[in-house]
Amino acid sequence: MPVKTEKELSESQRALWLKALAAMELRNFGYAISLLQGILKQVPEFLTGRQLLRRAEVTKQKAEKKSFFNISTSTISVMKAQREVKKAPQRAVEMIEKVLEDEPYNKQANLVLKEAAVAAGWPEIGVFALQTLLEENPRDVKLLHELGQLYHATGQSDQEVEVYNRVTEINPLDSNALRLGKDASARASMSSGGWTQAESYRELIKDKEVAISLEQQSRMQLTGEALDQQIAEVKTQQQAQPKNVDLARRLGALHEQKDDIESAVRWYQTAVDLTGASDAGLIRKVSDLKMKSAEREIAAHEEFLAANKTKDAVHAQKTEELVAARKKRAGILIEETKKRLERNPTDLQLRFELGEHLVNAQRFREAVPELQRARQNPNARLKAMNLLGLCYRELGMLDLAMKQFEDAAREILTMDATKKDIVYNLGIVYERMGEREKSLNCMKQIYEADYGFKDVAERVEGSYQQG
Repeated sequence: MPVKTEKELSESQRALWLKALAAMELRNFGYAISLLQGILKQVPEFLTGRQLLRRAEVTKQKAEKKSFFNISTSTISVMKAQREVKKAPQRAVEMIEKVLEDEPYNKQANLVLKEAAVAAGWPEIGVFALQTLLEENPRDVKLLHELGQLYHATGQSDQEVEVYNRVTEINPLDSNALRLGKDASARASMSSGGWTQAESYRELIKDKEVAISLEQQSRMQLTGEALDQQIAEVKTQQQAQPKNVDLARRLGALHEQKDDIESAVRWYQTAVDLTGASDAGLIRKVSDLKMKSAEREIAAHEEFLAANKTKDAVHAQKTEELVAARKKRAGILIEETKKRLERNPTDLQLRFELGEHLVNAQRFREAVPELQRARQNPNARLKAMNLLGLCYRELGMLDLAMKQFEDAAREILTMDATKKDIVYNLGIVYERMGEREKSLNCMKQIYEADYGFKDVAERVEGSYQQG
């Protein structure tokens, strides 16, 4: 049973949803929680609502002072919900949510939520339960393995690969994660382009000898003349079989091995066209290589400018080329994200990514609607508000920028990296509005936590010297 989106809510449910969003904006977390719980009782499959509910509970818990005498009764409630999992999983989900209202990071409760959601046919909610726990402890290898198993059970091989990559980063000696990651990677490649529909990959190539040759070539790391000779041989075969996807793919790989990125992109794109853009792996490869080319160009310009600081005509030209290369990179990311959004128009994380790329490309007006929608994503909410404030600031709407930064800063209690950036941006807005004392107060807040953040030390110490 797939999760439901905002578009699938009834008119009355959508009205409650909009009220919940407004309550979140006003930091009325108790009211937001009440509204969201009401929606989820009617539509338990509404994943975005459950995500926002959890964000409200987490923020509310951080804002409240814990009493030393508070005694948690969650263990009993979790046990009662556990007993309901097999016979009434939906009821178990409701019972667990009551525990999570006060203890959103309760490990046992989230694990029961995962178990109940899967039993109810909502594996996406099971994934969310594990992601909630990983938000608090991202290095919990056991939880990551559970998440990998859930992705495997639901056929999400790409996400499974990412999870096992995280495990091996934490523990490079985890042989099980290495093996499972490789298996998942193979499944991801096979499932794209119709590979799983053939008895073996050789059935996708009419000429069996070509299949065997390609299999042998893929194992070889060639260099110099041997690499050029291999490219020439495969190109001859490709000319005879211009519709052969594997030959185009192989030419892309050989040119990539030769570090001829432009030719590699051309051949991989040919393979994408031959598959009707159905192979996600090939599409990703084209995008990655374009990004690699752009990053390489940017690095070359930055290296030149770092070594040649004389402000002459050549320096000015290289500076312009660097700006152009950065815009080119941003353009690649924007187009790639737009394509992904076409396939998943309700994905709020993609909305945030698109807004972020548009900001980096200085296309602030286009970024505004994307970031406004991205605020509904509990996981990207604060970052989206920060970027939205930047857009308003650059568009000259300083009062709107100030409100975004102030609201975002209030939602974060500790001076972490995100809050430092938000408070700094708020200080800049105050400065532009002529509110010098408020601006300096922002800088002092950061100075007390991180002396080396941007130019905060210079601003704060300079104010005392002026005094």
